[in-house]
Amino acid sequence: MAVFGNLSTIRSQVPAAAFGSCFAYLDDLFTAGSAAALRLRQIAEGETRRIELSGGSFALEQVYLSKRRTEGFFESHRGYIDVQVVFDGEEGMEVIDLGRVTVKQPYDSNRDLLIYEDNAGSLLRVRSGQGAVFHPVDVHMPGLCGEAGPQLVRKTVIKVPVGSV
Repeated sequence: MAVFGNLSTIRSQVPAAAFGSCFAYLDDLFTAGSAAALRLRQIAEGETRRIELSGGSFALEQVYLSKRRTEGFFESHRGYIDVQVVFDGEEGMEVIDLGRVTVKQPYDSNRDLLIYEDNAGSLLRVRSGQGAVFHPVDVHMPGLCGEAGPQLVRKTVIKVPVGSV
């Protein structure tokens, strides 16, 4: 089941042992003036950087313009749980249960990615300091803009191995 909200809400709803390196990284990222915060602020639009964490987890620090829903797609993963956290900006994320979707593109093990046909999901508005945890059963479409149109988003997606939970 997807978990969403501010970081303390998310932290209270996931197992501390499995997500320890994830939260240590996020604590550093959200410490004003930290090297991690400065690094993410310096990433250029359209760029993604991979940061290795412990326990097989890693973070993808990203900067992009949020997109219209017609440009997005529903996805899920088998090998990793996504912890998606907005650092600056705001984006929409849709989520829908795996049992309500049809596979559009089969599983790509190199990218740990399944893509699904479009469907009506539940919309989350995620702002700076908020995030969502998507398990393999949580089909999601992140990176969406609101009614005001595309805006710059600075975000991190922490990949936590399913086997560690």
